[in-house]
Amino acid sequence: MKDKLNIAVIGCSVMGKLHMQGVINHEKANLYAICDKYEDNLKAAMEEKNVKIGVTDWHELVNDENIDAVVIVTPDRLHPEMTEAFLRAGKDVLCEKPMALNLELCEEMMRVEKETGRKLMIGQVCRCTPGFIAAKELVDSGKIGELFFVESEYAHNYDHAKGVDNWRMTPDRNGFIGGGCHAVDLLRWIAGNPTEVTAYSNHKCNLDWPTDDCTVAIYKFPNNVIGKVFSSIGCRRRYTMRSVFYGTRGTVICDNTSPSITLFSRDVALSDGSYDFTKPIDVPVEVNNHNVNAEIDVFINALINGEDMPVTSMEGASTIAVACATVESATVGKTVNIKYPTV
Repeated sequence: MKDKLNIAVIGCSVMGKLHMQGVINHEKANLYAICDKYEDNLKAAMEEKNVKIGVTDWHELVNDENIDAVVIVTPDRLHPEMTEAFLRAGKDVLCEKPMALNLELCEEMMRVEKETGRKLMIGQVCRCTPGFIAAKELVDSGKIGELFFVESEYAHNYDHAKGVDNWRMTPDRNGFIGGGCHAVDLLRWIAGNPTEVTAYSNHKCNLDWPTDDCTVAIYKFPNNVIGKVFSSIGCRRRYTMRSVFYGTRGTVICDNTSPSITLFSRDVALSDGSYDFTKPIDVPVEVNNHNVNAEIDVFINALINGEDMPVTSMEGASTIAVACATVESATVGKTVNIKYPTV
């Protein structure tokens, strides 16, 4: 194993540069090259991050034998082609969420991963968010008893987040798949894979967008747990992913923008030694709602240590399976059984 892995980052957006910084921060990684199709963006990022190699065509990096791994931070519709090309060229890949825009494309990415023997991680960054990590630890430890209801919301106004060349506005990119997948993945991570979904959607805010901008979905999770996701890309409010986990002995209320999460529990003593599940207990957490640095850390550490990816392609594809079934349910107006990847 090399002393340092040479990493290339594709995409010089704000998120792309966060990933670049994560690579720079890792003592076992070297930010070897970057790519952006717009030369001005590329040159600015090269100067800011002190990178010597920059290209406007990602194909130029595919067969560069000096590159060990690639981080793909590009519009969603480009993920499959780029991921498959780099995997076939012998590079490991961290691909940002959503993995792809439908399950069939995800399954093809998984087949290429299997055929090449390379590793593919999907960047579901909520799994690196301190508040959500703390919530999962409380649930897993039994502090709130047995789960019976879970919910999460992705409330994010996209008026000023259309993306370069308005890539978020393409008809094949439903806002629930592109953004709501964050909430879906969070609930899957904590409550398991839902088996069916009943969803409703409407289109009242972003009228110039080609898809519905609000979706509410009800899921049937394992162990008879009920779940709900609310997703809006047109809401008039500050961004939030407020999430609540209800158990038989307590409740966790959290989001990804607050310095603490709230715990109600029959099993945790208050400061005066009493037990009162109606009194909130604040659990301090770091505020880091796009903890890309941790995402890069776990990706590189897994490569160095020869371990499985923390968020496998199966996990990324399963989240897309749920998101696509949700859009289907809202479209056809009936409950849909969720089909998971079979690769």
